[in-house]
Amino acid sequence: MQYKAIDDFDELVVTNNDVVLKNIAEDLRNRLPIEAMFNSEHQAIQKIHQHPLPMIHVDAFLYDDDFVDSLCEEGKMSRSYCTECGSYKTASLEFISHSFSLMELKFLYQHVLPDLTGKVVVDVGSRLGAVLFAGYLYSSASQLYGVEMNADFCQLQEMMITKYQFIDRMKVVHADICTQASLLQKADVVVMNNVFEYFLDRQEQARAWEFIACNVRKRGSLLVTVPSLKESLSKLQTDIQLSQWVEERELNYDVYMEKDVDREALEQIHLYKIL
Repeated sequence: MQYKAIDDFDELVVTNNDVVLKNIAEDLRNRLPIEAMFNSEHQAIQKIHQHPLPMIHVDAFLYDDDFVDSLCEEGKMSRSYCTECGSYKTASLEFISHSFSLMELKFLYQHVLPDLTGKVVVDVGSRLGAVLFAGYLYSSASQLYGVEMNADFCQLQEMMITKYQFIDRMKVVHADICTQASLLQKADVVVMNNVFEYFLDRQEQARAWEFIACNVRKRGSLLVTVPSLKESLSKLQTDIQLSQWVEERELNYDVYMEKDVDREALEQIHLYKIL
C-alpha cells in the first residue's frame, strides 16, 4: 500500500506542475498578440511572409490543438487559405512554432533527458521561457539559463520568473549567444529549438553554429535540437564535422500511446552526446 501512496503522490505532483505550466501559458497569452510575435522581430516576420506557401506562426506552448480549434470556431484564426480568391478552393495553412508544446516539454524532461540533479541547462533563444519553466517544474536541474536577444521576450520571461517565484534556479540573459562562450562551456545540457533559421541570415546562421560547435565541448554533455543538426547545417557553409563533435542518441518516440499525440512533432526532437 505504501508504494501505491507514493505513486499517487507523484501523479498529483506531475498534474499540479501541468496546471502551473498552463497558468503561465495563459498569463503569456494575455500579454501577447494572437500570433505571439513582436514587431521587434522584423527578420522572422519577413521570412514567414516570404515562405512559398502561406504560413502562420502559432506558438505551441500557448496554443494547443484544442485551443486552435476553438479560435477557428470563433473566427480568430484559420487552418486554411483560399488558393484562388473568391473560389471554394482552399488548402491547409502551414503552421510554424518557435516553442515546444506542453507534450513536447514533458517528453523532453521525462523521456529524452536523464536525471538533471546538479546540472546546468542552457536554452538558446529562450523566447517565452517554456523550456526554462518546464525544466524548473519537471527536472531537478540546479540552474536553468535562457539566452534571448529580443528585449521584449526577456522582459516577459522576467515577469513570469518573478510572479511564479522561479528566481532561485532560473536566469534570463539578454544577449546574442555568440557572446556567451563561458556559459556554453559550463552547460551540461544545451537546448536549441528552431533557433536561428527565422532570425538570422545564412551567413549569421553559419557563424552562430560555428560558435556553438566551438564552445559546446564538455565531454558527455547533451545537445537537444529541433530539427536535426544535419538538417540545420545542410543549407549552410560551415566547417563543422558532426562525426567528430557529437554522437546522436536514439530516442523512443512511442512512449505516449494516446491517439492525440503528435508523433511527428516528437520525431523532430533530436538528442546528441558531445564526444
